[in-house]
Amino acid sequence: MKTEVKKLDSGKRELTIEVSGDPVKQKFEEVFEKIARDAKVPGFRPGKAPRDILEKNFSQAAHEQVRKELIPEVYRQALAEEKLDVIELPEISDVRLDRATLAFKATVEVAPQIPLKNYKGLAVQYRKIEVTPEEVKRSLDSFKESHKIEAIDDAVARSIGYPSVAELERMLQMQIFIQKENAQRQKIENDLVEQVSKELSFRIPLAMIERQLDGLLRQAKVDLAMKGVAREQIEEHEKALRDQLKAQAEKEVKVYLILAEIAKKESIAADDHMPRHVIELLLKEADWHISE
Repeated sequence: MKTEVKKLDSGKRELTIEVSGDPVKQKFEEVFEKIARDAKVPGFRPGKAPRDILEKNFSQAAHEQVRKELIPEVYRQALAEEKLDVIELPEISDVRLDRATLAFKATVEVAPQIPLKNYKGLAVQYRKIEVTPEEVKRSLDSFKESHKIEAIDDAVARSIGYPSVAELERMLQMQIFIQKENAQRQKIENDLVEQVSKELSFRIPLAMIERQLDGLLRQAKVDLAMKGVAREQIEEHEKALRDQLKAQAEKEVKVYLILAEIAKKESIAADDHMPRHVIELLLKEADWHISE
Protein backbone atom coordinates (compact mmCIF):
# COMPACT_ATOMS: atom_id res chain seq x y z
CA MET A 1 0.00 0.00 0.00
CA LYS A 2 1.19 3.51 -0.85
CA THR A 3 0.04 6.53 1.15
CA GLU A 4 0.88 10.17 0.66
CA VAL A 5 -0.15 12.74 3.28
CA LYS A 6 -0.64 16.37 2.29
CA LYS A 7 -1.19 19.09 4.90
CA LEU A 8 -4.10 21.31 3.82
CA ASP A 9 -4.16 23.49 6.93
CA SER A 10 -3.45 23.18 10.66
CA GLY A 11 -6.24 20.65 11.11
CA LYS A 12 -6.88 18.98 7.75
CA ARG A 13 -4.85 16.36 5.92
CA GLU A 14 -5.40 14.87 2.47
CA LEU A 15 -4.40 11.22 2.14
CA THR A 16 -3.78 9.77 -1.30
CA ILE A 17 -4.00 6.02 -0.90
CA GLU A 18 -3.35 3.20 -3.37
CA VAL A 19 -3.35 -0.54 -2.88
CA SER A 20 -2.83 -3.09 -5.62
CA GLY A 21 -2.30 -6.76 -6.24
CA ASP A 22 -3.42 -9.53 -3.89
CA PRO A 23 -5.51 -7.49 -1.41
CA VAL A 24 -7.76 -6.25 -4.23
CA LYS A 25 -7.91 -9.57 -6.07
CA GLN A 26 -8.66 -11.44 -2.86
CA LYS A 27 -11.48 -9.07 -1.97
CA PHE A 28 -13.08 -9.60 -5.38
CA GLU A 29 -12.82 -13.38 -4.83
CA GLU A 30 -14.50 -13.08 -1.42
CA VAL A 31 -17.32 -10.98 -2.85
CA PHE A 32 -17.94 -13.34 -5.78
CA GLU A 33 -18.00 -16.31 -3.38
CA LYS A 34 -20.77 -14.58 -1.41
CA ILE A 35 -22.64 -13.78 -4.62
CA ALA A 36 -22.30 -17.39 -5.78
CA ARG A 37 -23.85 -18.65 -2.53
CA ASP A 38 -26.76 -16.23 -2.54
CA ALA A 39 -27.48 -15.39 -6.16
CA LYS A 40 -30.50 -16.87 -7.91
CA VAL A 41 -29.51 -17.71 -11.48
CA PRO A 42 -32.15 -19.36 -13.71
CA GLY A 43 -31.16 -22.94 -14.58
CA PHE A 44 -28.68 -23.37 -11.75
CA ARG A 45 -28.97 -24.47 -8.15
CA PRO A 46 -27.75 -21.94 -5.52
CA GLY A 47 -23.96 -21.90 -5.46
CA LYS A 48 -23.62 -23.84 -8.73
CA ALA A 49 -23.69 -21.05 -11.33
CA PRO A 50 -20.44 -20.83 -13.39
CA ARG A 51 -18.11 -17.94 -12.70
CA ASP A 52 -18.43 -16.48 -16.21
CA ILE A 53 -22.21 -16.18 -15.80
CA LEU A 54 -21.74 -14.56 -12.37
CA GLU A 55 -19.22 -12.16 -13.91
CA LYS A 56 -21.65 -11.26 -16.67
CA ASN A 57 -24.68 -10.71 -14.42
CA PHE A 58 -23.20 -9.42 -11.18
CA SER A 59 -20.03 -7.56 -12.16
CA GLN A 60 -21.40 -4.14 -11.23
CA ALA A 61 -22.80 -5.38 -7.91
CA ALA A 62 -19.48 -7.04 -7.09
CA HIS A 63 -17.60 -3.86 -7.96
CA GLU A 64 -19.80 -1.79 -5.61
CA GLN A 65 -19.49 -4.33 -2.79
CA VAL A 66 -15.69 -4.46 -3.07
CA ARG A 67 -15.61 -0.69 -2.98
CA LYS A 68 -17.89 -0.64 0.06
CA GLU A 69 -15.83 -3.19 2.00
CA LEU A 70 -12.27 -2.44 0.90
CA ILE A 71 -12.16 1.36 1.24
CA PRO A 72 -12.79 1.34 5.03
CA GLU A 73 -10.27 -1.48 5.53
CA VAL A 74 -7.55 0.26 3.53
CA TYR A 75 -8.35 3.64 5.10
CA ARG A 76 -7.97 2.27 8.66
CA GLN A 77 -4.68 0.60 7.69
CA ALA A 78 -3.37 3.88 6.25
CA LEU A 79 -4.26 5.76 9.45
CA ALA A 80 -2.42 3.18 11.53
CA GLU A 81 0.67 3.26 9.33
CA GLU A 82 0.79 7.07 9.24
CA LYS A 83 -0.07 7.31 12.98
CA LEU A 84 -2.82 9.85 12.32
CA ASP A 85 -5.31 10.60 15.10
CA VAL A 86 -8.48 11.68 13.29
CA ILE A 87 -11.62 13.02 14.92
CA GLU A 88 -14.12 13.12 12.07
CA LEU A 89 -15.33 10.72 9.40
CA PRO A 90 -13.28 11.15 6.20
CA GLU A 91 -14.39 12.77 2.98
CA ILE A 92 -13.69 10.15 0.31
CA SER A 93 -13.10 11.28 -3.27
CA ASP A 94 -11.40 10.36 -6.57
CA VAL A 95 -12.10 6.63 -6.17
CA ARG A 96 -10.61 4.36 -8.85
CA LEU A 97 -11.19 0.63 -8.68
CA ASP A 98 -10.41 -2.18 -11.10
CA ARG A 99 -9.67 -5.86 -10.61
CA ALA A 100 -6.11 -5.17 -9.46
CA THR A 101 -5.98 -1.67 -7.98
CA LEU A 102 -7.90 0.55 -5.58
CA ALA A 103 -6.98 4.23 -5.27
CA PHE A 104 -8.77 7.09 -3.54
CA LYS A 105 -8.30 10.29 -1.58
CA ALA A 106 -9.44 10.83 2.01
CA THR A 107 -9.65 14.29 3.56
CA VAL A 108 -9.55 14.08 7.34
CA GLU A 109 -9.62 16.31 10.40
CA VAL A 110 -6.79 15.45 12.77
CA ALA A 111 -6.94 15.83 16.53
CA PRO A 112 -5.40 19.08 17.81
CA GLN A 113 -2.14 19.07 19.74
CA ILE A 114 -3.12 19.79 23.34
CA PRO A 115 -0.35 21.20 25.55
CA LEU A 116 -1.65 19.32 28.58
CA LYS A 117 -0.28 20.48 31.92
CA ASN A 118 -0.24 18.68 35.25
CA TYR A 119 -3.64 17.22 36.03
CA LYS A 120 -2.76 15.30 39.18
CA GLY A 121 -2.59 16.74 42.69
CA LEU A 122 -5.05 19.53 41.91
CA ALA A 123 -6.41 21.30 44.99
CA VAL A 124 -9.90 20.33 46.11
CA GLN A 125 -11.74 22.18 48.89
CA TYR A 126 -14.31 20.01 50.67
CA ARG A 127 -16.56 21.50 53.31
CA LYS A 128 -18.36 19.27 55.80
CA ILE A 129 -22.06 19.42 55.11
CA GLU A 130 -24.44 20.56 57.80
CA VAL A 131 -28.20 21.06 57.81
CA THR A 132 -29.47 23.74 60.19
CA PRO A 133 -32.81 23.64 62.05
CA GLU A 134 -33.83 26.78 60.14
CA GLU A 135 -33.36 24.95 56.83
CA VAL A 136 -35.47 22.05 58.05
CA LYS A 137 -38.18 24.48 59.21
CA ARG A 138 -38.23 26.23 55.84
CA SER A 139 -38.52 22.86 54.11
CA LEU A 140 -41.33 21.83 56.46
CA ASP A 141 -43.17 25.10 55.76
CA SER A 142 -42.80 24.50 52.03
CA PHE A 143 -44.06 20.94 52.52
CA LYS A 144 -47.14 22.28 54.33
CA GLU A 145 -47.84 24.77 51.54
CA SER A 146 -47.52 22.16 48.82
CA HIS A 147 -49.93 19.84 50.69
CA LYS A 148 -52.22 22.74 51.76
CA ILE A 149 -51.85 21.85 55.43
CA GLU A 150 -52.09 24.48 58.13
CA ALA A 151 -50.29 22.46 60.79
CA ILE A 152 -48.59 19.09 60.97
CA ASP A 153 -48.96 16.80 63.96
CA ASP A 154 -48.27 13.09 64.31
CA ALA A 155 -51.68 12.19 62.93
CA VAL A 156 -51.10 14.23 59.78
CA ALA A 157 -47.58 12.82 59.47
CA ARG A 158 -48.99 9.28 59.63
CA SER A 159 -51.57 10.11 56.97
CA ILE A 160 -48.81 10.99 54.50
CA GLY A 161 -46.64 7.98 55.30
CA TYR A 162 -44.49 8.91 58.31
CA PRO A 163 -44.94 7.60 61.88
CA SER A 164 -44.39 11.01 63.47
CA VAL A 165 -43.53 14.65 62.80
CA ALA A 166 -40.00 13.89 64.00
CA GLU A 167 -39.58 11.25 61.30
CA LEU A 168 -40.96 13.63 58.67
CA GLU A 169 -38.45 16.26 59.75
CA ARG A 170 -35.66 13.65 59.63
CA MET A 171 -36.64 12.81 56.06
CA LEU A 172 -36.59 16.49 55.08
CA GLN A 173 -33.20 16.90 56.77
CA MET A 174 -31.87 13.94 54.77
CA GLN A 175 -33.20 15.41 51.51
CA ILE A 176 -31.51 18.75 52.21
CA PHE A 177 -28.25 16.96 53.05
CA ILE A 178 -28.34 14.96 49.79
CA GLN A 179 -29.08 18.11 47.76
CA LYS A 180 -26.15 19.93 49.37
CA GLU A 181 -23.89 16.92 48.89
CA ASN A 182 -24.78 16.61 45.20
CA ALA A 183 -24.28 20.35 44.67
CA GLN A 184 -20.86 20.25 46.34
CA ARG A 185 -19.79 17.18 44.36
CA GLN A 186 -20.80 18.90 41.11
CA LYS A 187 -18.91 22.05 42.12
CA ILE A 188 -15.76 20.05 42.96
CA GLU A 189 -15.89 18.28 39.59
CA ASN A 190 -16.44 21.57 37.74
CA ASP A 191 -13.56 23.19 39.63
CA LEU A 192 -11.23 20.32 38.72
CA VAL A 193 -12.14 20.57 35.04
CA GLU A 194 -11.67 24.34 35.19
CA GLN A 195 -8.22 23.94 36.75
CA VAL A 196 -7.17 21.48 34.04
CA SER A 197 -8.51 23.55 31.14
CA LYS A 198 -7.73 27.13 32.16
CA GLU A 199 -4.98 28.82 30.17
CA LEU A 200 -4.89 25.86 27.75
CA SER A 201 -5.05 27.22 24.23
CA PHE A 202 -5.35 24.99 21.17
CA ARG A 203 -7.24 24.65 17.89
CA ILE A 204 -10.81 23.42 18.40
CA PRO A 205 -12.18 21.76 15.23
CA LEU A 206 -15.10 23.74 13.84
CA ALA A 207 -16.93 20.58 12.76
CA MET A 208 -17.01 19.34 16.35
CA ILE A 209 -18.29 22.71 17.60
CA GLU A 210 -21.03 22.75 14.97
CA ARG A 211 -22.13 19.21 15.83
CA GLN A 212 -22.25 20.03 19.55
CA LEU A 213 -24.09 23.26 18.78
CA ASP A 214 -26.68 21.36 16.75
CA GLY A 215 -27.31 19.08 19.73
CA LEU A 216 -27.63 21.97 22.18
CA LEU A 217 -29.98 23.78 19.84
CA ARG A 218 -32.21 20.72 19.41
CA GLN A 219 -32.46 20.32 23.19
CA ALA A 220 -33.16 24.03 23.70
CA LYS A 221 -36.00 23.88 21.17
CA VAL A 222 -37.48 20.83 22.89
CA ASP A 223 -37.28 22.60 26.26
CA LEU A 224 -39.05 25.67 24.87
CA ALA A 225 -41.75 23.53 23.28
CA MET A 226 -42.27 21.72 26.60
CA LYS A 227 -42.82 25.13 28.21
CA GLY A 228 -45.55 25.89 25.73
CA VAL A 229 -43.69 28.22 23.37
CA ALA A 230 -45.22 28.08 19.89
CA ARG A 231 -43.21 26.42 17.11
CA GLU A 232 -43.39 29.56 14.96
CA GLN A 233 -41.93 31.63 17.79
CA ILE A 234 -39.13 29.10 18.36
CA GLU A 235 -38.22 29.08 14.66
CA GLU A 236 -38.31 32.87 14.56
CA HIS A 237 -35.67 33.09 17.29
CA GLU A 238 -33.61 30.06 16.21
CA LYS A 239 -30.65 32.08 14.90
CA ALA A 240 -30.44 34.18 18.07
CA LEU A 241 -30.69 31.03 20.17
CA ARG A 242 -27.90 29.42 18.16
CA ASP A 243 -25.69 32.47 18.68
CA GLN A 244 -26.34 32.34 22.43
CA LEU A 245 -25.35 28.68 22.61
CA LYS A 246 -22.16 28.90 20.53
CA ALA A 247 -19.83 29.76 23.43
CA GLN A 248 -21.24 26.87 25.47
CA ALA A 249 -20.74 24.45 22.60
CA GLU A 250 -17.13 25.56 22.13
CA LYS A 251 -16.40 25.18 25.85
CA GLU A 252 -17.96 21.71 25.99
CA VAL A 253 -15.92 20.51 22.99
CA LYS A 254 -12.74 21.96 24.50
CA VAL A 255 -13.35 20.14 27.79
CA TYR A 256 -14.13 16.90 25.96
CA LEU A 257 -10.89 17.07 23.96
CA ILE A 258 -8.88 17.73 27.14
CA LEU A 259 -10.51 14.78 28.92
CA ALA A 260 -9.86 12.60 25.85
CA GLU A 261 -6.18 13.60 25.91
CA ILE A 262 -5.93 12.63 29.59
CA ALA A 263 -7.70 9.36 28.81
CA LYS A 264 -5.13 8.62 26.10
CA LYS A 265 -2.23 9.23 28.50
CA GLU A 266 -3.85 7.10 31.21
CA SER A 267 -4.94 4.27 28.87
CA ILE A 268 -8.62 4.87 29.63
CA ALA A 269 -10.95 3.41 27.00
CA ALA A 270 -12.34 5.97 24.54
CA ASP A 271 -15.99 4.96 24.97
CA ASP A 272 -19.13 6.72 26.18
CA HIS A 273 -17.97 6.36 29.81
CA MET A 274 -14.60 8.03 29.16
CA PRO A 275 -15.45 11.49 30.58
CA ARG A 276 -16.80 9.96 33.81
CA HIS A 277 -13.73 7.74 34.22
CA VAL A 278 -11.35 10.68 33.68
CA ILE A 279 -13.23 12.78 36.25
CA GLU A 280 -12.94 9.87 38.70
CA LEU A 281 -9.18 9.79 38.07
CA LEU A 282 -8.88 13.55 38.72
CA LEU A 283 -10.84 13.15 41.97
CA LYS A 284 -8.70 10.21 43.07
CA GLU A 285 -5.42 12.02 42.36
CA ALA A 286 -6.53 15.41 43.77
CA ASP A 287 -5.05 17.12 46.82
CA TRP A 288 -8.02 17.20 49.19
CA HIS A 289 -8.47 19.89 51.85
CA ILE A 290 -11.29 19.27 54.30
CA SER A 291 -12.66 22.19 56.30
CA GLU A 292 -15.33 22.45 58.95
